[in-house]
Amino acid sequence: MKIKAYLKPHCGWSNGVRAIMHKHGLAFEDIDIINNRANYEEMVRKSGQPLSPCVEIDGVMLADISGEEVENYMLANNLVKDNGARIDVATNAGCSQEEHDRMSAKPVRFF
Repeated sequence: MKIKAYLKPHCGWSNGVRAIMHKHGLAFEDIDIINNRANYEEMVRKSGQPLSPCVEIDGVMLADISGEEVENYMLANNLVKDNGARIDVATNAGCSQEEHDRMSAKPVRFF
C-alpha cells in the first residue's frame, strides 16, 4: 500500500492519523503541510479543499479525515485487519487545551 498523509506537525487530528498508521504497522509518508507551502498546495490540489488531515491511499484521497475514519476506510476495504491493538492517542479529536497552550508559546509561521 502506498500512503501519503498530509498532516500538521502538532495537531490532534493529525496525531490520530499517525496513531492508526502505527497501530497497523503501516509505512506512510508523513507530509508536513505547515512548514512547506508546496506540500499544502499539493494537498489542496489533490483533495479539492483546504482542510487537513488528508490521506491518500493507493491513489484514493480521503479529505479532511480523522484517524478513526481512516481506519474504518481501511477495514471496510480489507486493506487492514482489526488487530485489537490499543493506542493511547485520541483518533477522532482535535488538540487538547494543553496542546493548544503548548503551541501558542511557539512563534507562528506564516507562508
